[in-house]
Amino acid sequence: ASRRILGELDAAERQASGDYGALRGGLHMTAPIAFGERHVLPIVLEFLREQPEIDMRLTLTDRQISLADEPVDVALRIGHLADSALIATRVGSVRRVVCASPDYIARRGVPLDPDDLARHDGISFQGFATAPEVRYRRDGTTFNVEPRPRLAVNTTEAAIQAAMSGIGIIRVLSYQVADQLRSGALQEILTEFAPEPLPVNVIHGPAEPLSMKVRCFLDWLTPRLRERMAQ
Repeated sequence: ASRRILGELDAAERQASGDYGALRGGLHMTAPIAFGERHVLPIVLEFLREQPEIDMRLTLTDRQISLADEPVDVALRIGHLADSALIATRVGSVRRVVCASPDYIARRGVPLDPDDLARHDGISFQGFATAPEVRYRRDGTTFNVEPRPRLAVNTTEAAIQAAMSGIGIIRVLSYQVADQLRSGALQEILTEFAPEPLPVNVIHGPAEPLSMKVRCFLDWLTPRLRERMAQ
C-alpha cells in the first residue's frame, strides 16, 4: 500500500510539472474501433510527438483482448467490468442510443414507447461481442424490446450506413453516431426511456510497481480522455 501511495504521489507530481523524462521502448494499447479513432488516437499521436523514443502499437478492435493472454499494456473498455485483478480507472461514460433516419421516421412514424418497436424494422449486430444490449427504463424497472430484424450485419459502420439509408432502427453507442446525430442524418428516439449510461474505463495489469513508460503513458492518457469525454 505504501508503494502504491508513493507511486501515485510521484505520478501526480510528474503530471503537474509535465516532466515525464526520456522514455524508451514499446507500448501496446487496445481500444474499440470507433472510440479509438475518435478519442484515443489523437492523444496517442500527441504522446508520441512528446516522446520520440517510444514506439506505440495501437490495436483498434471491437473484440476484447485479454491482457492476461496477450502482451497488452493498457486497454480501454466500455461497459461494466467483471471482477478481476486488473486495475481500472474510470474516465467517463457513454450513452446507448436508439435512432433512425428522417426518411424512415417519415415513412413509419416515431415510436413513442419501447413496446412500439415490435412493429418496426431493425438493424441488428451479429458476430461480435460488443453490440450494445438496450434495456429500456420505465417506472423504475428495465425491460428489453426488439424491433423486427430486417437486416443483420457484423460491423458498426455497416449498421450505421444501413440506418442512414432508411432500412430500419439502429441501437448503438452515442460516440458511434455523434457526427450523424449532429448533422441530422440520424435522429435519436425514445430518449425518455434510455437505459443507464455505460462506464468507460482505462485498465492495466496489476504489476507493482508499473514500468515508468506505462505509468507515464497512463498519466498522459487519463486526464486527456476525461477532458475529451466531458465535451
